Amino acid sequence: MATKINKQVVLLDYVTGFAKESDLVITSTTIDLRVPKGSMTALVKNLYLSCDPYMRNRMRKPDPLSPATAQSFTPGKPISGFGVSKVIDSGHSDYEEGDLIWGAVGWEEYSVITPIPNLHFKIHHTNFPLSYYTGLLGMPGMTAYVGFYEICTPKKGDTVFVSAASGAVGQLVGQFAKLMGCYVVGSAGSKEKVDLLKNKFGFDDAFNYKEEHNLIGALKRCFPEGIDIYFENVGGKMLDAVILNMRPHGRIAACGMISQYNLKNPEGIYGLSLITYKRIRIEGFNCFDYFHKYSEFLEFVVPYIKEGKIKYVEDVADGLESAPAALVGLFHGKNVGKQLVLVSPS
Repeated sequence: MATKINKQVVLLDYVTGFAKESDLVITSTTIDLRVPKGSMTALVKNLYLSCDPYMRNRMRKPDPLSPATAQSFTPGKPISGFGVSKVIDSGHSDYEEGDLIWGAVGWEEYSVITPIPNLHFKIHHTNFPLSYYTGLLGMPGMTAYVGFYEICTPKKGDTVFVSAASGAVGQLVGQFAKLMGCYVVGSAGSKEKVDLLKNKFGFDDAFNYKEEHNLIGALKRCFPEGIDIYFENVGGKMLDAVILNMRPHGRIAACGMISQYNLKNPEGIYGLSLITYKRIRIEGFNCFDYFHKYSEFLEFVVPYIKEGKIKYVEDVADGLESAPAALVGLFHGKNVGKQLVLVSPS
């Protein structure tokens, strides 16, 4: 049976504080290029890997009193996430050699997967860049779609604020809101990203939160009559400032809180009493609960992409060796757009 060298990204040990590139190392092993006879598994060659903020929580030591949103990685083993792959060999009746798929894979050149419904998806729209299935047409796209339309229950004329708005999810939420006829403002961490929000994605306004000494005042300037919908990606001081600026019956979709993931002692929120007086609804969600709606999402978004009404920006790191820096860079705002890793150009 033929074998191949298989490079992998391995977590050295559980991480506290800010993750570092040195917490992840590149190792090599060998892998058989055929799955065992009678197996229900598939061998895939990974083409792209998706860098996502939730992965930081998986680097923590498991805590039964405060479980992570996903199972912790195992030190000494390859980490895993979402990726785009090509089937090399398969014992599964639904997958055959040459199929293109996206879903959960190891951070390595080749992975053996057991395909799971609503966790692994065949790619049928191959007229789009395959990299889109790490973002726009993959998990981040579903997250934006579900979070905005299912959780935020938007209507025409709503005022919408999106934090981390130039990232994989935020850039889509803003564009979905504009398609609804909403007034949309985003925050980001550089002039380049702010310009992107206003000039490429069509946000009505945007600001660099690093240059604002008073977030409450910045939001008041952008939303003099208050915020109807907040798509939460950041947490901490931004969430506090938003609550003070929310309108009665406002809706907050809690997608993520990237400012808190690397802190040993997460920041508290001090304005929570206002959710009672203003009748604000805050709802956390996980797109995994909605993957059964993936075909519905494609029916919605594909026509907009074809018509040029949805734009998407990617930040592509080249080669598996660049994966640790790409992932850690997320938490320092180094990426512009959706961060992903090109593993193989074939």
